Amino acid sequence: MEMFGQNVFNQSVMRDRLPKSVFKNLKKTIDEGLPLDPSIADVVASAMKEWAVERGATHFTHWFQPMTGITAEKHDSFISPTDGGVLLEFSGKELVKGEPDASSFPSGGLRATFEARGYTAWDCTSPAFLREEADVITLCIPTAFCSYTGEALDKKVPLLRSMEALSTQAVRVLKLFGNTSVTRVTSTVGAEQEYFLVDKSFYLKRPDLMMAGRTLFGAMSTKGQEMEDHYFGSIKERVLSYMKEVNEELWKLGVTAKTQHNEVAPGQFELAPIFENTNIATDHNQMVMEVLKRVALRHDMVCLLHEKPFAGVNGSGKHNNWSMSSNDGQNLLEPGHTPHENAQFLTFLMATIKAVDTYAGLLRCSCANAGNDHRLGANEAPPAIISVFLGEQLADIIDQIVAGVAKSSSMSGHMDIGVNTLPSLPKDATDRNRTSPFAFTGNKFEFRMLGSSFSISGPNIIINTIIAEALKEFADVLEKSTNFDADLDKLLQKTAKKHQRVIFNGNNYSDEWVQEAAKRGLPNIPNTPDALKELVSKEAVKVFAAHNVFNEKEVHARYEIMVEQYIKTLNIEALTMIDMANHSIIPTAIEYATAVANSVNAVAAVSSKLDVSTQKELLDELCEKLASMSANTKALEQALENALNIADAEKQAAAFRENVFTKMFELRATGDALEKIIGAKYWPLPTYREMLFVL
Repeated sequence: MEMFGQNVFNQSVMRDRLPKSVFKNLKKTIDEGLPLDPSIADVVASAMKEWAVERGATHFTHWFQPMTGITAEKHDSFISPTDGGVLLEFSGKELVKGEPDASSFPSGGLRATFEARGYTAWDCTSPAFLREEADVITLCIPTAFCSYTGEALDKKVPLLRSMEALSTQAVRVLKLFGNTSVTRVTSTVGAEQEYFLVDKSFYLKRPDLMMAGRTLFGAMSTKGQEMEDHYFGSIKERVLSYMKEVNEELWKLGVTAKTQHNEVAPGQFELAPIFENTNIATDHNQMVMEVLKRVALRHDMVCLLHEKPFAGVNGSGKHNNWSMSSNDGQNLLEPGHTPHENAQFLTFLMATIKAVDTYAGLLRCSCANAGNDHRLGANEAPPAIISVFLGEQLADIIDQIVAGVAKSSSMSGHMDIGVNTLPSLPKDATDRNRTSPFAFTGNKFEFRMLGSSFSISGPNIIINTIIAEALKEFADVLEKSTNFDADLDKLLQKTAKKHQRVIFNGNNYSDEWVQEAAKRGLPNIPNTPDALKELVSKEAVKVFAAHNVFNEKEVHARYEIMVEQYIKTLNIEALTMIDMANHSIIPTAIEYATAVANSVNAVAAVSSKLDVSTQKELLDELCEKLASMSANTKALEQALENALNIADAEKQAAAFRENVFTKMFELRATGDALEKIIGAKYWPLPTYREMLFVL
């Protein structure tokens, strides 16, 4: 209890250190979303500085989240010069506003090199914190990042805008149900984080892991995850020690790290926190990823956050558990004991279903990157088809609404296991569906398509915005109603009939579902270049602008950034593969072939009667695969050159996907085939067996 939040300038600390009037003023902004009173900034800054300095901090930084997907910071010391010395100072101006270089970050054309000015603005709704690294303590102030002309250059500004949009429309709907006390609705998130650990010594010998975050070559081990003995298995001591330190660091930062366990693949693990405000949850998930990576190095391990670091075993995702809570204490997705009678719950549920169906392409886009293209699919993660799992109880209620009026809810009861000494367990109203991309799990929706490396900001911006739009459409209709109950029934029935097609409770991995989804008219977007186009569709631009989440320039800028990131990612991977092939694998194959040839000659020199057929067969196979490897390397080089010569970014991304990606796959196949026949003492790279099982 003493450890938790000790490095956070939270409301408890502020209550103790700020004058009552200042604390009350600031708390009102944090809790109610009211404009920040600039007159209190100096007082808050002084208290924040004193608190940080007492704990050993000498520098502060505006901690922000540019469009790189990771965090950024520029450190400034507290010192100010005096006659012959210095004072430790931190003003309200320094707290509220910073100025990093905006042209050096991805901007999608919003900033050019000669337009360098950008601003960071204090986000008082996410508490400042101290980060401890070695013997250095830094005060980190969560901030938004915008251009000189006011456009959002980060992932925080649009997230906060989307949360405001959702709150505005949700409050409108709640007031129609007679709730006069509610003033604010906040989206909440719990982000489950999956990751791999590898021994640092192996990582440093793998150029692909260092440059690309995933193995570009690597034959499968004789054992992978097929025995299902790693999932929820006993955690090894080395990993447990690592997890202990991760938890302690996160608890100090106020991150409610709750669950930890072995994941499906060997060497794979998961950490999950408790739900919190989406803005804070997003900041905390960035901290989680940073801490996972930083602490791993102290244990001579490396944390891999790529979506598919090892071909042939499970990839890593990030399950985004999303809900809505009002400031009067309601979870708006809590069905209650009789959900068929809970008209308010059904309204918010139906709005969510409508949003997911209408903007399925946007949801798919929110989880698109080069790494996730390797992960999405059967037995790894949900497929690219967006659907909603409701479970038997709610699906039955939707059927009743379509038919007329919902009159009953199937009950869950208790489960008798059949052993007298074991307790009778309360049974949930529905099972869980791990194959569904957007699954209802009791009182929240679990969006399972996110990749491990993602900032959760992007998907939640879209979820908040599209549900705000659905709630707005509901409110626009119902606010004109003269018979609320009757008109609500009609609205829910109309919505259920139109959008029931997106509900699917079956196996999302099956071929039958792919065919059925096509019949229903559900989009199936298998790759990133195609998925990203959804962001700049007319419908997307319109809905973002309507809720002041993105203007048209900001939408197109983000599209350009994500297309560019896709191209650069595949370019780095292709160059790394070519380098590994030319400077590591091909030379090794030649060396081994030479050794085998020498063996043939040496044995033959002893006696012409000795059988060297085995060596000759091996040599033939080596030379055949070596020639294939060389040809495939040249083919990749040519495909890469052709793609890089395309000027149009959209066409270039398509060329990388259709040609470069294909040639990379073919080159990997020949490299992995050589690994299987080259002697172990010759092979230059740590193998899957070592990386997945040595911890």
